[in-house]
Amino acid sequence: MKEPAPAERVFLSAEWRDLAMLNYEVDPRLLSPYVPPGTELDFFGGKTFVSLVGFRFLRTRLFEILPIPFHSNFDEVNLRFYVRRQDGATLRRGVVFTREIVPRRAIADLARLAYGENYTRHPMRHSINKGGACYSAEYEWQFERRWCRLYALAAGIPATPLEGGLEQFITEHYWGYSRKRNGVCVEYHVSHDPWLVWTAASAGFEGDGETLYGSGFGRVLAREPDSAFIADGSPVQVFMGRRIS
Repeated sequence: MKEPAPAERVFLSAEWRDLAMLNYEVDPRLLSPYVPPGTELDFFGGKTFVSLVGFRFLRTRLFEILPIPFHSNFDEVNLRFYVRRQDGATLRRGVVFTREIVPRRAIADLARLAYGENYTRHPMRHSINKGGACYSAEYEWQFERRWCRLYALAAGIPATPLEGGLEQFITEHYWGYSRKRNGVCVEYHVSHDPWLVWTAASAGFEGDGETLYGSGFGRVLAREPDSAFIADGSPVQVFMGRRIS
């Protein structure tokens, strides 16, 4: 079930749709330098994962009422990993983004200002096909005059992620954490309903992963993902961030 929304003010509301999620097991030592203060790596079955995710941002509004002119619908691709934070008796499970790519400068500037996230702007395009028994999602972005590609192809009937399974672990982290340049950690809550998922029959990344994300992540993305799926998505609410000790 989705985590109940806190009393904070909603900063951004939107729909996240057609999520292609490629998941790679990695050595936790690769991620340790990026873990924000006050959090620790989250494990699934004793393993750590990074996910390369492409999706569509639709009907985006600030404070639930203000549309962003020419910026309501756009693509995003992000590379993320998973952390947790103990807040009293509550365990908060969240994500950290190493890099997020969007096609418009205003979106990147707003996210950097509000949350300290590492957003960059590049030309992007997508192709979504839900015809017949197949469901494909493909996201491309231009980097140094060459196009990178993230793709997933699935077939069959979607399902709710199994309780305690990897798909649930990947999709149901409801907090975001980022470290600003001054070392302060920002925490923000994300609320959405659980997603239906289609297991991918084929999926992968094509592009210069080393230049994009660094040599460690580049080597990871050069191999086939350990798991991949497409999620239908849902409306989401992203709440105002706050500093944590």
